[in-house]
Amino acid sequence: MPQDTKKVYDENQIQVLEGLEAVRKRPGMYIGSTSSKGLHHLVYEIVDNSIDEALAGYCTKIKVVINEDNSITVSDNGRGMPVGIHPKIKKPTVEVIMTILHAGGKFGGGGYKVSGGLHGVGASVVNALSEDCKVEVKREGHIWKQEFKKGKPVTGLDIIGDTDEHGTKIYFKPDSEIFDEIEYDYLTLANRIRELAFLNKGIKIALEDKRNDKSELFHYEGGIKSFVEYLNRNKQPIQKEPIYLEGKREDYSLEIAIQYNDGYTENIFAFANNIDTVEGGTHLAGFKSALTRVFNDYAKRYGVLKENDKNLSGEDIREGLTAVISIKLTDPQFEGQTKTKLGNSEVRGIVDSIMSEAVSNYLEENPQIAKTILDKSLMASRAREAARKAREITRRKSVLENTSLPGKLADCSSKHPSECEIYLVEGDSAGGSAKQGRDRKFQAILPLRGKIMNVEKQRLDKILGYEEIRAMITAFGGGIGKDFDVSKIRYYKIIIMTDADVDGAHIRTLLLTFFYRYMKELVDHGHIYIAQPPLYKISKGKKENYAYSDEELEVILEEMGGKDSSINIQRYKGLGEMDSTQLWDTTMNPETRTLRKVNVEDAMDADEIFTILMGDKVEPRRNFIQENAKKVVNLDI
Repeated sequence: MPQDTKKVYDENQIQVLEGLEAVRKRPGMYIGSTSSKGLHHLVYEIVDNSIDEALAGYCTKIKVVINEDNSITVSDNGRGMPVGIHPKIKKPTVEVIMTILHAGGKFGGGGYKVSGGLHGVGASVVNALSEDCKVEVKREGHIWKQEFKKGKPVTGLDIIGDTDEHGTKIYFKPDSEIFDEIEYDYLTLANRIRELAFLNKGIKIALEDKRNDKSELFHYEGGIKSFVEYLNRNKQPIQKEPIYLEGKREDYSLEIAIQYNDGYTENIFAFANNIDTVEGGTHLAGFKSALTRVFNDYAKRYGVLKENDKNLSGEDIREGLTAVISIKLTDPQFEGQTKTKLGNSEVRGIVDSIMSEAVSNYLEENPQIAKTILDKSLMASRAREAARKAREITRRKSVLENTSLPGKLADCSSKHPSECEIYLVEGDSAGGSAKQGRDRKFQAILPLRGKIMNVEKQRLDKILGYEEIRAMITAFGGGIGKDFDVSKIRYYKIIIMTDADVDGAHIRTLLLTFFYRYMKELVDHGHIYIAQPPLYKISKGKKENYAYSDEELEVILEEMGGKDSSINIQRYKGLGEMDSTQLWDTTMNPETRTLRKVNVEDAMDADEIFTILMGDKVEPRRNFIQENAKKVVNLDI
């Protein structure tokens, strides 16, 4: 009987990808994705190599250039890549670094004591994913150059000139066959470069954008102390100067900067070898345990807490705290492929020890600041207890147990959260249309009356006294704040549907502030969406079209034969102007609607924008409006 070759599984079906073919075949394994995030990651990898030179004490200046065609040039004044013949591979070492995975000075060869990056795959991965890459090395009195295409060398390593300087310059153009779109965002790169300049005090990193003649120099002699001041610049600090401490234990170097503000949220950013460990780890655990213990010991020693009083919780003590933790170590152990959690067990004790001594001394030397922080912590403790009691009101087995639930919830019939969605609708009029037009099986409607409270300016106990917020908490089912459990939510899609005007944008911002501050897991897990109602209805005879932007309106008008008297254009000012059928067709029907998923790429940026827009300080908000006014395309006056 003939063998069916489609079902054969033997040695002939096993494909071996050599060299950098594996990177081009599965780029997501090496840079996370081929979206904008992966595209920008290429730059970070090359810059990280220059930063490693700085950490080793050989580099003081780095320059990043976005060229007119969205190619990138990164240069530094480090030692320059080694140019000799590699003793094992028998090829120029520059070529080895650029074409072989896990070839670098980060694996015990003595090249780098401390480093970040992609475990030595950075330069070779960038080369593999670039349609064109060029390396210039200034070293040993000469300028050396080698060129590559799609990861493969197309020239040898040649001397093209003489120089007394030293350093490395890498040019690369990302491959359009690999990436979804090649368009570098200046602000995205600037934020990461600024972060690196803060974390490595004294280094100068220049960023130039040749597409629009924009440039900046990032240089901070204050290091992470300046970083904390920068993060708090739109807030009201309690201390004028941040607490700054540094310490060394064998191969571990630790820096911590702490500054309290009069707000209610904590912002702690922890880094290991310049890598943002967004999931924390042992360095963060050591920081938190030391901070809680030191403040409680001080409070009891000076009678702020009585002998029999309960200790303040870590949550109370961290209210209004902004802190940056930066540890550098020779052998970091990161949990998971994404390197977002530090796992070295010994680090917790090292951080705890250095932190305890330094903060204890600071509190002893600054009793007035210590008292202010402890008074704030005691108020937080009382508010937390009040909030705990208020939360009990919102905990019900089922939202359906109370048919007169505030907010006039119209629930869906399905009990499977994965197929359920809830619309938060501005006003009773739009809420009525949405209720009539929805698919009752999986779509719930919760009309909201007016603008909810600005939670940026309130503690949780006050927030829970607001009826519309309690209605959302009860309907969603996951709780709030530290008790929030995303696995218990009743709807996998929570959709904000507001009018396309200034008031609608304000309500949307208030809701997003609430979700980000008190139900952040909803954002992290991709459960928050923004509905996109149409801006225009275009009619000609019996034919109707909807436009969601001014550009789309122009296209539709052109298709209809241009602007003439037979074409009627209606500009929607509010959702209430649409009947239930129109609302379903344009905004609620999964087959035809457009939803924008809300995500937070960078927690620092998100915290900053919420502080600017919703915080107490007027000046940052005015500056933001003035800087961004020219970007507004639809403003209802």
